[in-house]
Amino acid sequence: MSRYPLPDINALPEDIKAKVLEVQAKAGFVPNVFLGLARRPAEWRAFFAYHDALMEPESVGRTSNLSKGDREMIVTTTSAANQCLYCVVAHGALLRIYEKKPLIADQLATNYRKADITPRQRAMLDFAMKVCLKSAEIDDADFTALRAHGFDDEDIWDIAAITAFFGLSNRMANLTGMRPNDEFFLMGRQP
Repeated sequence: MSRYPLPDINALPEDIKAKVLEVQAKAGFVPNVFLGLARRPAEWRAFFAYHDALMEPESVGRTSNLSKGDREMIVTTTSAANQCLYCVVAHGALLRIYEKKPLIADQLATNYRKADITPRQRAMLDFAMKVCLKSAEIDDADFTALRAHGFDDEDIWDIAAITAFFGLSNRMANLTGMRPNDEFFLMGRQP
């Protein structure tokens, strides 16, 4: 599953162990990323704090105009561009659940331009892909295009920050050889 040995859950610092057990109780399994990154507790804490601030803004007292589905669309699409199997499969599962669309993750991971999404979502993903692949080319026209679809400056920041954060995540998952848990493959596919 990984090029680096996974730590024993019982040997983890108490705060990390508690969070892993909380996720296990909710999901029914421990997503591999939780143990895969726990070998370095300080980095684990920073990673998941930033993850939660971006993906669950209400956890830090912030509101957002991006839905949970929008956020997972960004992760799934850009993770596919970065060839990250773990994130495409894991976040694709969450996307299917949030959007209640069993085909959406596969469509986005293969070619988001042909997916069954709204023009607003297409504009969001066009920008996310530019952040992912050509960030040096971002200019004012990108902001204008997003504003035409109702995105404000905070939304644009969120799209870019989610894309950038998962660029890190994709690279670490690829480095370590992290595999998606088998459970993720079937989640959200059946009504």
